Amino acid sequence: MDELEIMQSLKVKFQELFGDSENTRFFFAPGRVNLIGEHTDYNGGHVFPCALSMGTYACVKKRQDGLFRFYSLNVESAGVITADEDSFQPLEDKQWASYLKGVIWAFRKRGYVFSEGLDLVLYGTIPNGSGLSSSASLEVLMGTILKEFYGLSVSFPEIALIGQYSENNYNGMNCGIMDQFASAMGKKDHAIFLDTASLEFSYAPLVLTEYALIITNTNKKHKLIGSAYNDRRRESEEALEILQQFAEIKTLGDLSDEEFFRLEEKIKDPIIRKRSKHAVLENNRTIAAKKALEEGNYNEFGRLMNLSHVSLRDDYEVSCEESDLLCETAWSLPYVLGSRMTGGGFGGCTVSLVKRDKIKDFEETLQKVYEPKIGYPCSFYEAEIADGPRELNF
Repeated sequence: MDELEIMQSLKVKFQELFGDSENTRFFFAPGRVNLIGEHTDYNGGHVFPCALSMGTYACVKKRQDGLFRFYSLNVESAGVITADEDSFQPLEDKQWASYLKGVIWAFRKRGYVFSEGLDLVLYGTIPNGSGLSSSASLEVLMGTILKEFYGLSVSFPEIALIGQYSENNYNGMNCGIMDQFASAMGKKDHAIFLDTASLEFSYAPLVLTEYALIITNTNKKHKLIGSAYNDRRRESEEALEILQQFAEIKTLGDLSDEEFFRLEEKIKDPIIRKRSKHAVLENNRTIAAKKALEEGNYNEFGRLMNLSHVSLRDDYEVSCEESDLLCETAWSLPYVLGSRMTGGGFGGCTVSLVKRDKIKDFEETLQKVYEPKIGYPCSFYEAEIADGPRELNF
């Protein structure tokens, strides 16, 4: 469905569920893909994501009471989920709408009062379990809706921070700021170079002509809550505590490669040492990748993408057989400059820089290798780099 068809479907469902679709408003918030800089965002490093044209749409109308009612066309079996003051239960609320409820809860924690509730019908175009940040898209969407409906003086970077806070403290996912920030601050045909320690950022033009960004979905569902993701964060924090005894650093992202190699033997546990090695070197790869992109050196950018995947596979150990197979196959093709897993890991997607006139060959080749080995097909999307959250005219 195109955007107009999606909005029409949302309005029809809204009318069916809630009886009156007059004066409804429409909103969108994007998902994201990270070009390089994985698992650096909670280590005080840099990330380099961009917002995507895939995301979450909502049809919304204000209520006269304080209830919030949610319905998703993607999870119709769940029916309408109703939230009142007593139904916001941090770390216990396991419904799909907990990402939306968590944002409302987080706004309230900041002192915002919503005496009037909302009815929302949603539809997401981000594949479930793809690692393209459907949760951040939901959080930024909810924050944008609250900002616009209640006239709140809250900036989009603040909406990103509120979304992260809610995911950390309401949903129990100890994520960094990257996903929410990329969704909230997306800019068409630009990647976002973000220093996660300071939240200083800049936009880097990413208008690809000869090459295209191809996202390949392993179709292996991943669930980061309760997975090794939170373990990796704890391991990184342990490494930082050790290295702070020998260097004046606030985060692992403060170290150069040379400084890390001088100090790494201070970390006796080989697992903790590997985790910190990835965090430090990945951050510096990301800085180098931004410079390469600005200089138009796509070969170097692709080489750094490949090194990123190897580090995520071997040092941070968040890849999987499916992602490795896709990347290794992509590396064997002369018209692919780089390929790496993207997102938290343990499934999800890879992102590849592919010569535009070879996209069909790329997809056919990967599918021929992947499906017989894994037992089910992968999926492909050509990434369109899009703007951040916005209200839509309908």
